[in-house]
Amino acid sequence: MKTAGRLLCAGFALALSCAPALVRAQSAGPTDPQIAAIVVAANQADIDAGKLAESKTHSKDIQAFAQRMVADHTSVNQAAVNLVHKLGVTPQDNPTSDSLKQGGKANIANLRSLQGAQFDRAYIDHEVSYHEQVIDALDKTLIPSAQNADLKALLVKVRPAFVAHLDHAKRVQAMLANAQ
Repeated sequence: MKTAGRLLCAGFALALSCAPALVRAQSAGPTDPQIAAIVVAANQADIDAGKLAESKTHSKDIQAFAQRMVADHTSVNQAAVNLVHKLGVTPQDNPTSDSLKQGGKANIANLRSLQGAQFDRAYIDHEVSYHEQVIDALDKTLIPSAQNADLKALLVKVRPAFVAHLDHAKRVQAMLANAQ
């Protein structure tokens, strides 16, 4: 099972690892419109995985976590959309946002093939890895690269929620490990 979890996480780790490559390629980091696209893609990937988990799991802990992911990430996406409309910015697709979208689709395809405890472990293992990668991208790329003060403030404001998600995912992961 740990191997399956690592395989599921690999796509997202690869997608999020593109952010530093993007910084090197652009030397100044991603632009605000690119950051907006990255934020929306990252949140949408987690919303989609959470919706799938809500429909497939039989674990009340996974169900509660998935519901929280859908609600919280939908809220962050709405805040991001509201902000870009207010600023008159159009999110600009880029290699990182495209990789996040592709990774999200690959994750969903892999998760759809799993059932029961195998699904639950793969889903939560992915969530732990994914949130670690998102926090790293926020700290090392997205927040430092944001030029607009409102965009930077939004990224800083949502960071604690990602940390809380990671902590919650790790608690659920530990409960699943103890249940074996």
